[in-house]
Amino acid sequence: MENQNTLTITDNRTGKTYTIPFTGGCIRTMDLRQIKKDEADFGVMGYDPAFMNTASCRSAITFIDGDKGILRYRGYPIEELAERCTFLEVAWLLINGELPTPEELKSWEGSIKHHTMLHETTKTFLEGFRYDAHPMAMLISTVAALSTVYKDAHDIFNKDVRRLQMTRLIAKVPTIAAYCYRHSLGYPYVYPDNDLSYTENFMNMLWKMVEPKYHANPVMARALDILFILHADHEQNCSANVMRSVGSSQADPYVSLAAAAAALSGPLHGGANEAVLKMLDEIGSKDKVPAYIERVKKGEVKLMGFGHRIYKNYDPRARIIKWTADRVFEITGRNPKLDIALELERIALEDEYFVKRKLYPNVDFYSGIIYQAMGFKPEMFTVLFAIPRTVGWLAQWEEMLLDPEQKIARPRQMYVGHDVRHAPEKTASAMLSATA
Repeated sequence: MENQNTLTITDNRTGKTYTIPFTGGCIRTMDLRQIKKDEADFGVMGYDPAFMNTASCRSAITFIDGDKGILRYRGYPIEELAERCTFLEVAWLLINGELPTPEELKSWEGSIKHHTMLHETTKTFLEGFRYDAHPMAMLISTVAALSTVYKDAHDIFNKDVRRLQMTRLIAKVPTIAAYCYRHSLGYPYVYPDNDLSYTENFMNMLWKMVEPKYHANPVMARALDILFILHADHEQNCSANVMRSVGSSQADPYVSLAAAAAALSGPLHGGANEAVLKMLDEIGSKDKVPAYIERVKKGEVKLMGFGHRIYKNYDPRARIIKWTADRVFEITGRNPKLDIALELERIALEDEYFVKRKLYPNVDFYSGIIYQAMGFKPEMFTVLFAIPRTVGWLAQWEEMLLDPEQKIARPRQMYVGHDVRHAPEKTASAMLSATA
């Protein structure tokens, strides 16, 4: 019986038929190269702007079913991880493929705490930024600068050395983020406190003032831990793709991660939750939501925090964040923006215009409100995103490095410019006068 796990293509230009095998439900686009008009033809390529329907890798890290609203890390539903695990447990899972044993977790937490400090020269580097420098630009630059501190980082195929750099980055990015925040306020930097958990220590470096010992509110610390879990990885998004692409040139993890963070800094990626807050401020009050909805339908404004490239159902992370918001507001007091957001969500989920277009709240819709309630300024939101996503980027980077099918990333193009042209001839004297 003929193998049915294939695709048959007939080239109507030549009348030739080709049989192409499926690999994991996909066809390899290199198999299309055999389809040619004649021997001089390069062969057929796929044309896919923004990689809307192209799988660039095979990955075992994160599974998403956008139609069903499913997100899993290494097979574990995000809902269970957010409820039952700490961020560092999830970090271990993403990198190693399994949840840690108690002994592994203790050792892992100890390793992270051991590497939270920054070299004093790195602190000096941070102090060179203007007082009003954007924290995300500071983070990107400082992470890249760590490449000059840790020269062994270039030995990326030595597992022990590679894992050391990964541990350093997971440990130091929160310290850098906190220092960027303190720099923007003109406050002195606070050293890490290894008596505290990962998120408690981050809060300590952010908000400790003159008290001898910082004591984090456990509800707030757990809320931040959950937010970090939800943001740890999200498959082949823009920044993960950049991490893999830059890493494919065998660049070290520091400059690769800085490039990924630069991608995250864009308003269409990591800056989306800040855009939600601006929208809620523009709406102003709950009673003005219906009018704003009508403006959205007319195309006058955009509904920020709704819809997603992948999810065509309710973003599973949005449900968890909504629950987390309620816990935070019990401590901070109810943010007036929440009432506007809830009304906006209620109307949008019932309105045929949005239901038909599958526009559901995404992770950004509530996260900005929580961060603001915790005391963060909007310019810090993307930095907060980058801290947990560091883990996902590193997991994706290492998987790419160890994948024997991966080579340096080099997409093809469809050339649409001029055919061959010739520059006008010039005399020797004219050439000399042009360069004088």
